Amino acid sequence: YFLQQHFGPQVQLDVYEAGAVGGRLATVTVNKQQYESRGASIHALSLHMQDFVKILGLKHRREVAGKSAIFSGEHFVLEETDWYLLNLFRLWWHYGISFLRLQMWVEEVMEKFMRIYKYQAHGYAFSSLEELLRSLGGEAFVNMTQRSVAESLLEVGVTQRFVDDVIAAVLRSSYGQSVLVPAFAGAMSLAGAQGSTWAVEGGNKLVCSGLLKLTKANVISARVTGISLHSSEGRALYQVHYESAEGQGSAFYDMVVVTTPLHPSRSNFTFENFDPPIADFPGAFQPSVTSVVHGYLNSSYFGFPDPKLFPFTSILTTDTPDLFFHAMDNICPVNISAAFRRKQPQEAAVWRVLSRQPLDKHQLKTLFRSYYSVQVTEWQTYPRYDSAKALPPIVLHENLFYLSGVEWVASSMEMIAVAAKNVALLAYNRWHQDLEKIDQKDLMHKVKTEL
Repeated sequence: YFLQQHFGPQVQLDVYEAGAVGGRLATVTVNKQQYESRGASIHALSLHMQDFVKILGLKHRREVAGKSAIFSGEHFVLEETDWYLLNLFRLWWHYGISFLRLQMWVEEVMEKFMRIYKYQAHGYAFSSLEELLRSLGGEAFVNMTQRSVAESLLEVGVTQRFVDDVIAAVLRSSYGQSVLVPAFAGAMSLAGAQGSTWAVEGGNKLVCSGLLKLTKANVISARVTGISLHSSEGRALYQVHYESAEGQGSAFYDMVVVTTPLHPSRSNFTFENFDPPIADFPGAFQPSVTSVVHGYLNSSYFGFPDPKLFPFTSILTTDTPDLFFHAMDNICPVNISAAFRRKQPQEAAVWRVLSRQPLDKHQLKTLFRSYYSVQVTEWQTYPRYDSAKALPPIVLHENLFYLSGVEWVASSMEMIAVAAKNVALLAYNRWHQDLEKIDQKDLMHKVKTEL
């Protein structure tokens, strides 16, 4: 979408997709209703996602209120109530002003991050993730990809107890990882947890299929196996090799954007004729399992012998060795009618359970008194943040770009959209030799003077 926006409608776009369009944005069907299996919520400040929804004529899904709690494996360490002031009082009572310090820290990061939209509106692009981060928050932002969220928060006066109870629970539910994830990825995840979020009526995946339709891109159902470099009239020419149901094939392009993670664990992708060769990417990906269960919650496991009294629709968990799941939510379908109401806690409902391993029968019986169906999706979802120190490059070769590296900074729909806009601008500026628009210093000042 962004490539077409900058290069114009005459640009020819081929998209190779071996699976369903949308990737992690996918739904499962239970009783003829569709439910998000992953990538379920979008932060209110996600301006690109907001734009896509407007452009495509999609709608925000109606919100259905529900309460959250954090479970330690034995008891709830923090419970949300219907009363905003009571929630604040409980946070203060348990953790002092830690939650205020957290809020100030997250707000400061988000305020600086929001500069990217101004830069992009003025056509500025960055040739590396480090340059992009530097332009937003200086060396401090780059350092936030190298040190843990726990370390950063303890430094600003958040207590260890708050980190262990609340921060750990949020990061387990979003990334399936501990408080050792880098501070920048942590800040983005925590912004989503404490800010208002939304979702697309009909499923978030409609944004992906909608943008493809809008750009009239040619979607080729095939898996790309490699790229080889050729040259034509002094310019690089890339041959993309792929496998489809019809067999093997290839095609030539002036420009290629790789949007699949280039890690041996995720894709056996080859680069040929490149000198110097394109190096292997360090780092591994975190296995993640989503189980969508239609059944009766075993509320007594959570200390509520009478299921009618169970008040929560979302359960987060602390980093306890015995806990076999990261989080679970009583989820609503992607289409919510005006008459829709949540099931009562004693009724059969659809729950989404996030865990590292598939749940065995015993674990399912621990969480549910009985169930009608279980649908399991296994993903290599997020980067395992402790497995690589350096950030991947954006530019692999002259007109060969890498998009998914941004996930090592933070992983969300909006981060991918920001990275996509950056790659489109970078490709456009490089193609037209407009180097004044790439990796510029002191952009805040430049943008102000341009206004």
